[in-house]
Amino acid sequence: MSGSNSSVPAVTPDEPLTLAVHSLPEPRLHDDTRRTVSGRIKMLLVLAACAAPVVASYFAYFVLRPQARTNYSTLIEPTRPMPSSLPLSDINGRSVQARSLGGQWLIVVVAGGACDGSCEKALYLQRQLREMTGRERDRIDKVWLIPDDAAVRPELLAAVTAAPAPVWVLRVPREALAAWLQPAPGETLERHLYIVDPMGKWMMRAPADPEPARLKRDIERLLRASSSWDRAGR
Repeated sequence: MSGSNSSVPAVTPDEPLTLAVHSLPEPRLHDDTRRTVSGRIKMLLVLAACAAPVVASYFAYFVLRPQARTNYSTLIEPTRPMPSSLPLSDINGRSVQARSLGGQWLIVVVAGGACDGSCEKALYLQRQLREMTGRERDRIDKVWLIPDDAAVRPELLAAVTAAPAPVWVLRVPREALAAWLQPAPGETLERHLYIVDPMGKWMMRAPADPEPARLKRDIERLLRASSSWDRAGR
């Protein structure tokens, strides 16, 4: 119609026609991402719930009651985990996985295979300490680590490996053992007993030539502190 303006704009023939393409949301991808994040959070919560009793018991023992605690032995802070690659072997030369020692408290003696008088004394003390804990003794295993190739006397081996509470008699290279356990300054590895917790962490070293009664009290305190999460047997 004359005098009116068309509502359709003029299009120049040479002007290219462009279309804007917008991406659409992908709800399935977003759902997968949410499920993955949710699963990871749940897994972390489960791990935290499992670790909480252990952390709480050690926190109470080491932090909340430092003045009340008069430990005789040396606490290892921080604790030192047993290396998973620790090259252990039994008395017959068969390889033993370090993780197989986990799940129990360990009283560890370090002594050569020839086992002199001081070695026999340490093995005897090891046995007495376990027995003196009474009904808690089933939470404790005895370990004899031999850092040399010397043969063990058959009668001694028979005595320490006899039921019902045999000693784990294991060989380990001294260099590998020294990377985990350490003596007090000026002492040797053989001069101490070492206490390892059920998670495989070295956490206490007895003095050289320890007093049995005082060392027993240290072990009893550890057993009480861990009673909420540690049970006998692996």
